[in-house]
Amino acid sequence: MSGRVAYSIRKFARDMGGTTLVELAIVLPIFLLMFFGLIDFGRMGAEYVMAEKAMQRAARIAAVRPPACAGVPTAISRGVVPANTVPPKFGTLCSAGATICANPGTITCTGNAGDPTTSEIWASISGMMPTTSTPANLSFTYAFDPALGFLGGPYVPVITVEIQNLNFQFTSPLAGFAALAGAQGNNVPGPNLQFPTMSVSLPAEDLALGNNG
Repeated sequence: MSGRVAYSIRKFARDMGGTTLVELAIVLPIFLLMFFGLIDFGRMGAEYVMAEKAMQRAARIAAVRPPACAGVPTAISRGVVPANTVPPKFGTLCSAGATICANPGTITCTGNAGDPTTSEIWASISGMMPTTSTPANLSFTYAFDPALGFLGGPYVPVITVEIQNLNFQFTSPLAGFAALAGAQGNNVPGPNLQFPTMSVSLPAEDLALGNNG
């Protein structure tokens, strides 16, 4: 009896039936993780490039349109005039002195679909932005630059348009595939990945009110 048992054990150990299925079960999750990962990360790279181009276009439009933020002055006013001194004449370059032109500070706001400038920008770039994005994912900054403009002239800040609070969404269940492949804890990717900082800055050219800037 013991001989038959030993024979059966040796026969079972030599039996190769079913090993292909076992190997497939081990390799398949890793293959799926790599395959779908290539697709999703390819999508992510494409969305990054398109979003970067969208920021370039948005900054170009913002540079020639009325401010998207409230409180941005339309003209450069006189800065602090020291006592017993002659005020600088209108037309004096702001770069001629530290206090020639008033510094209104840096003004930042979030994109508002009800604002004409934001609405025009979004109509131009929405096709290049991720499908889940909205005008609220845009941030506008108007910063004073003493090297630009002259006293009494139009205000010409440096305009920065930036992406904010935007995530890339994976379409494939990478987290599940990674877990099947043996990943644990922080090595398991989540369903979303935050966009990196993307911004473009340009000096304003014409912030005058009027039809289309």
